[in-house]
Amino acid sequence: MGIVTRLLRRNLSAAQTAGFVISNFIGIAIVIAGVQFHEDVRSIWDNEDSFIRKDYLVVNKTVTGANTLGVKDTGFTTDEIADIKSQPWVRKVGEFSAARYQLNASMSAGGGRALTTNMFFESIPSDFVDVKGSRWSYTPGEQEVPIIISKDYLTLYNFGFAASAGMPQITEQMMSALTMDLLLSGTTAPPMHMKGRVVGYSNRLNTILVPQEFMDWSNALFAKGEEAPSPRRIIIDTNSPGDVAITDYMEAHGLEIAGDKSASKASYFVNLISGLMVGVGAVITTLSIFILLLSISLLMQKNREKLHALIMLGYPLREVGAPYIRLIAIVSAVAYVMAVGAMFAARSFYIKGISGMAGGATGSVWLSLTVGAAITLLSLLFNILSVRRKVRTAFF
Repeated sequence: MGIVTRLLRRNLSAAQTAGFVISNFIGIAIVIAGVQFHEDVRSIWDNEDSFIRKDYLVVNKTVTGANTLGVKDTGFTTDEIADIKSQPWVRKVGEFSAARYQLNASMSAGGGRALTTNMFFESIPSDFVDVKGSRWSYTPGEQEVPIIISKDYLTLYNFGFAASAGMPQITEQMMSALTMDLLLSGTTAPPMHMKGRVVGYSNRLNTILVPQEFMDWSNALFAKGEEAPSPRRIIIDTNSPGDVAITDYMEAHGLEIAGDKSASKASYFVNLISGLMVGVGAVITTLSIFILLLSISLLMQKNREKLHALIMLGYPLREVGAPYIRLIAIVSAVAYVMAVGAMFAARSFYIKGISGMAGGATGSVWLSLTVGAAITLLSLLFNILSVRRKVRTAFF
């Protein structure tokens, strides 16, 4: 230990140092625990529908007797869509497009009896769908069409139709490995045979989805000249799924949200709780930074004459301030390590349950570790600059 360090540490208060470590530890621990909890819980929704984010809402009008009698249309008008886009909880809105031609599909598994049925296709803008790789794309002229179907359809087949018709049950993996024989026919082009392959399954989209590029091309070919009807459903990218304002708007305008509403509400409350944790942690961390700054300032004020004497003896300003900077670095590192340990300890209590609900998937810890390291570095930088300013003040 150098003579400068020994000289300047005499007035160091262990209680003040411990106070900073504890307060900084608590603040960073709350922040990174909140971030990590949000990441881990998000894996439940991401695993359930990896290609459709949880903050997407599928909305349609409520069907009433007036719709059945043809008095009222269930399509969305341009003004209605514009009004939805203007809401503060909306990022962007996409429209569902429907196939305006006849579609027949057949498929057989293991050389058994083929299943033939009439089908329908819908599409949404591609930026609402996140399928890994290049599987969710179509170029006119290709013979194979990627398809996303509702998991409910596969369940109905396995436990309803297959059981009564003597057909084999099919897993998701088997379904994805098989190809469908598609027959497209319309009024403006000869019938065309194509292939279809299932590339994803959805718990929240109750439809059979194809790429927007395929829908535009096939409608232009088989329904040429026909006017596209008003969209019957829309998809909304919202910044606060589960918000009460969304529910109030839907009820006031006779709209329904498809899928599990409880998932959106759970997501909203998870975001709210995580945000509160991060906010409280940030406040505590900020206070701890000022506690350390105050402690160092008081310590340097007590040592002002010593600092001035050392500088007058020819010691560089950097060397005179080094003991304080080392102290700040050590206590900041200790607080960060303690916070990381506390985060992992807290995570061990809930991660097993979340992993089970998410099918073994959990969130990455790198984001929370990076956030904690960034807060620590910013705190360190702020206090280092303050120490250097104090040292210069002692000289002039």
